[in-house]
Amino acid sequence: MAADINIYNPDELGAPMGQYTHITRVKASEFLFIAGMLAGDKDGNVVGVRDFQAQCRQVFANLHAALRSADADWGNVVQFTTYMVHEQWIEEFMEFRLREFPKMFPDGKYPPNTLLIVDRLVQEPFLVEVQTIAAV
Repeated sequence: MAADINIYNPDELGAPMGQYTHITRVKASEFLFIAGMLAGDKDGNVVGVRDFQAQCRQVFANLHAALRSADADWGNVVQFTTYMVHEQWIEEFMEFRLREFPKMFPDGKYPPNTLLIVDRLVQEPFLVEVQTIAAV
């Protein structure tokens, strides 16, 4: 059974304040819970020290690799949770999503995303982490 994923915005909630959708309704036989991905390469090196855009690219490349390892892709994502260490990066994160999400989600249905500002991540050089749930 392939996942039946319906991503939508109820009229009563109004438009989202960014590139996300309010609700994902899912019927699936299996879910993937992907740990928060950081901007580390496969050798454990930090990619993009002090470069937020480079870290975003690496984080989403890591997420894509995790999805592909389970024969899934961006269309299987039902929710993101994003953690950032400084509120100053919010605008750059929104710019990244405006640029990249139309390529990742060509149907324009962006999964729900909760954005949290935290004191720090597991290591000081990391600026952003994204946890993901997907349905297959």
